[in-house]
Amino acid sequence: MNTTPDTVPPAIRLAGLRKTFGSITAVDGIDLTIRQGEVVALLGPNGAGKSTTIDLALGLASPNAGTATLFDGEPRSAIAAGRVGAMLQGGALLPDLTVSQAVRLIAAAHRHPLSVAEALERAKCTEIAKQKVSKLSGGQMQRARFAVAIVSNPDLMFLDEPTAAMDVEARHTFWQSMREFTDAGRTVVFATHYLDEADAYADRIVMMAGGRVVADGTPGEVKAVVSGRRIRASFDFAWTPAVEAELYELPGVRSVERRGDVLTLVSDDSDAALRTLLSNHHDVHDIEVTAHSMDDAFLALTAGPGQREAQEILAEHDTTLIGDRS
Repeated sequence: MNTTPDTVPPAIRLAGLRKTFGSITAVDGIDLTIRQGEVVALLGPNGAGKSTTIDLALGLASPNAGTATLFDGEPRSAIAAGRVGAMLQGGALLPDLTVSQAVRLIAAAHRHPLSVAEALERAKCTEIAKQKVSKLSGGQMQRARFAVAIVSNPDLMFLDEPTAAMDVEARHTFWQSMREFTDAGRTVVFATHYLDEADAYADRIVMMAGGRVVADGTPGEVKAVVSGRRIRASFDFAWTPAVEAELYELPGVRSVERRGDVLTLVSDDSDAALRTLLSNHHDVHDIEVTAHSMDDAFLALTAGPGQREAQEILAEHDTTLIGDRS
C-alpha cells in the first residue's frame, strides 16, 4: 500500500453521507476517508449500498445529508479535470463503434489523455480494437469499458463489479492490467462479489451492510474477525454420537461437521485440538489446518444477527475495524 503525507488531500472523503429512496435508506450516515495511493475493495451483499455510495462519491446522485469530496473538491471538478475514471455497471458504449473508436471518442474529451494505443494495451484490448462494441462478449465488454475508463489517465478509479461476466482467465488478465495501473500510485476503489479478488488485490477492505460500514481494515484484519482455525481431516473410525460428543470436548472446538469420511473442526486452539485428536485417533489422515477465509468474515459481518455478533467480537478484541480510518 502506498502511503502519502498528511498534507496531501485524501482521494475521497465521505462525511455523514446519507441517501434514501422513499422509505428505503440505501446509505445510512457513512464516514469514510481514502488516502491517495490506496487500493480499496468495497464489499457487501446485494442492497448493502455499495453502488449508491459510488454514485454519491462521483456526484451522479445527490445525498439527503452529508458531503462527498474528491481531492478536497467537488466531484464534478475532479472529473472535469480528468483526475477520475469510472467503470460502472450501467456504463454503456455506443454499439456501432469499434472498441478503438469508443476509446478515441472519450480521449477527445480530455486535456491530457493517454494515447488510444496505450489505453487499449493497458486494458488488454489491442486484439479486439477493431471489433464493434455490439459484437463483444461479456468479458470483452468489461475490458473495453476499462479502456474507456483509463484513457483520461486518472489519479482515481472507481470500478463497480469490474470482472462480472469474465471467465477465470479473463479475470486474471484484468487484474494483471490493474496491477500495472496501481503500481504507479493511483487510487482504486472497486466493488466486487468475488471475495478472493478483494483478498488478493486490495490494501484495505471496507465492508458494508444495511447502508453502513461494518468493517474497515486490511484483509488480514477483517479475516481475523472470525477467530479460530479450521481443521479438516479424513478418518477411518466409526462415527457415533459418543465420538461426536468427544470431538466437541477437544480444546477450543466450537463446531464439528462430518461429510462422509471427512471431518471438519473449528477451534480457537487448533494446535492443542489437533494434538489431542491425533492422540485419541491414530487413524486420522490427510490433515489440513487453515485460517478462516474472507467468505467467513463476510458472512459473520453481514448476515443479520451475525453482523451484531461480529461487532461484539470486534469490541472484545479492541480493534479499530469499524469506523472512519482518516
